[in-house]
Amino acid sequence: MGHPRHRSRCVCNCDPGGDARPCYPSDLPDAAWAVIAPLMPVRDQSRGGAPRKYGDRLVLDAIFFVLRSGCQWRMIPRDLLPWDAAYRWYRAWIADGTWDRVHDARRDQVRIRQGRDPAPSAGVLDAQSILTGEGGQDRGYDAGKRTRGRKRHLVTDTLGLLLVVMVTSASVQDRHGGKAILDRLAARFPSIALIWADAGYANQIDEGLVTWARTAISVVLQIVRRNDDVKGFQVLPRRWVVERTFGWLIRNRRLSRDYERRTGNSEAMIKIAMIRLMAIRLVGKQVRWSNRAM
Repeated sequence: MGHPRHRSRCVCNCDPGGDARPCYPSDLPDAAWAVIAPLMPVRDQSRGGAPRKYGDRLVLDAIFFVLRSGCQWRMIPRDLLPWDAAYRWYRAWIADGTWDRVHDARRDQVRIRQGRDPAPSAGVLDAQSILTGEGGQDRGYDAGKRTRGRKRHLVTDTLGLLLVVMVTSASVQDRHGGKAILDRLAARFPSIALIWADAGYANQIDEGLVTWARTAISVVLQIVRRNDDVKGFQVLPRRWVVERTFGWLIRNRRLSRDYERRTGNSEAMIKIAMIRLMAIRLVGKQVRWSNRAM
């Protein structure tokens, strides 16, 4: 857990009534917690039962510690809360849709603050193959990337904010995964009319996905192709937006590879990472930098 001299004492009231504990760099600042708190589920006291021992903020700080540090659940510091309590609430909030509700509400808030309509009209599609830990659901081999593990399919808006995510085996081809995630996108965002994607989703011979998107879900799939005359790295129009989002995710060590046993948990961890990023973004640069200095 480190020498006490290297950890600051808690000044954020994250554990009301409890003993003072060290603050970790992954903890939410007060202002960021205020952005998330109104969306957390309220327990129905009329149903009875023992009062909760750990507050939502403390549970979130434990989950964010796992996300940011990449540690195992059983290695959550004891001055936060027991690991099984954190994992139990993490799973419960997947099951009851809490993560989805918090994520979508904060994304809409960020878009409004940026002068955008909450309902996006365009997005960017891409996939990332990532190594996995041992075992687990849906693992395969991506021959193109020479990666054994899973593939993260993402559609973001033009700000790089997550719209939909789907995690599959790495062996799933981009065009097959693209059709599934675009189908999911159309069901949730009927306002989407244009999607940018790379050449992996349609080559010069097979434009099947482009045709399907236009006829089945009324979406224009525009392929952004690389200029073969340019050597080395080149920034592709629109494509860089989703690439930057993958970069945001990888900053969280839990997402540097896929350690989850189930793909549903993998998708939830990606949403949790975006929730934390958007909450800190909404409270401004001053709080973000003060949190990094802790």
